[in-house]
Formats: sequence, C-alpha cells, structure tokens
Amino acid sequence: MKPSLGLIGQIALPVTDVDRSEQFYATVVGLPKLFRFGDLSIFDCAGVRLMLEKARDPAGIKPQGCIYFRCDDIDQAVIELGNRGADFHRAPFCVARMDDHNLWMAFFEDPDGHSLAVMHEAPKDYLSAL
Repeated sequence: MKPSLGLIGQIALPVTDVDRSEQFYATVVGLPKLFRFGDLSIFDCAGVRLMLEKARDPAGIKPQGCIYFRCDDIDQAVIELGNRGADFHRAPFCVARMDDHNLWMAFFEDPDGHSLAVMHEAPKDYLSAL
C-alpha cells in the first residue's frame, strides 16, 4: 500500500550562521519569518516552510540541490533581488521550450552556497530584457 503523501510541508537547510542566513532570507529573498527557536529559523514560502538550522559541523556543509522560487516576471524579480544583494550567476535564460510556454530561470546562492533560483513560466514569445 502506497503512503498517502501530500504537499511538501517543510524544507530544511543546514547553515553555518543562523543570524546571517536569517538576515539573507528575510532581506534579500524577502521571505516572511514565522518564528525563531534557538538555532532554528522558520520562514514561509507560500505555505511551505523553509527551516534554517545551524549545522552540527559547519565545515561539513555541502550545498546540494536547488530551491526554485516561482515568479510572474523574471526580469523584475532579478532586478529586485539584485538590488537587495542577490548575486546572479548570469542573466535570465530559457531552459526549456514547451508546447504552451517557455521556462526561464536565473540562479544565485545564499551565504552558505546553497543554490537558489527564480523561475518563470513565460509565454512563448517572451524575451528577457536583461
């Protein structure tokens, strides 16, 4: 019998400095902080919680995977996040052409090197201005 799984409830990221990461996710990424409990800081990502947790061995943090944030206008998102301190690897680019839309992305990192991205499911004729 398969388990009855629902939506993702929480994603956990190990961090070396909870204060620094909390500042980054609140100020640069713009996520609302729900609460802090000791070395845990919890943010809301449109109903999915992002938990930042101090790593037991900060030297052992190995960033893996990527958190992708949906946006309605990737150019505007890159400009706004860049103005708040995000350092994008390159301008937004089309990663996949679909039958009914094109998928655009732009990547940046948090203070511990965890990959983050903004993604935009854009109309077929969309062209980035950046």
